[in-house]
Amino acid sequence: MPEGTPVEAKESLAGRAKGGLLFMGGFVILLYVIEFINTLMLHGLNRTFGLRSRTLDGVLDILTFPLLHANFNHLLSNTLPLIIFGFLAFMSGFRVFITALAFSWLGSGLAVWLIGGGGVTVGASGLVFGLFAFLLVRGFFNRNWWQILLSVVLFMAYGSILFGVLPTVMGYISWQAHLGGAVGGVIAAVLLRPKPQPAATF
Repeated sequence: MPEGTPVEAKESLAGRAKGGLLFMGGFVILLYVIEFINTLMLHGLNRTFGLRSRTLDGVLDILTFPLLHANFNHLLSNTLPLIIFGFLAFMSGFRVFITALAFSWLGSGLAVWLIGGGGVTVGASGLVFGLFAFLLVRGFFNRNWWQILLSVVLFMAYGSILFGVLPTVMGYISWQAHLGGAVGGVIAAVLLRPKPQPAATF
């Protein structure tokens, strides 16, 4: 059977779906294990590894703060969108997913470190916003109608969460993390867009 047949394409799609479910399921389980340990320690991990803005230690905390949460309710609110958006990004391939996740993570952390308020910031919501923003705009950069259609569906279902990138009077919500994550997701979509093919010469 020649390469690139519909059967191989279907198997590849099934493999990505399985990989996405395993990866996101494992990541979310890790978050719950960390939160369980954190709860037993009276959330002492937050005080050590949570992100403090404009501090030298806070630079390293960019790597850890999305893994921590204020409580199980906080983690629960991030769980479903994180699984959905992460899975959909994974369907484009592991390299695409990791790039989108990395830029969402870095963008969220840098925004909090640079313009965050006082106190300690924790939570994976910046990753949620980053992956969501990536999924919203990538179809337009890729000129892929299926991805654009998915963007429309996602916007109709979850578009209201975009208000979370705006400054809010509710001090316990880090709009900086949301905004930074979203910017990171858009940057990832720009970097991953198809490169223009050079014109053929004769």
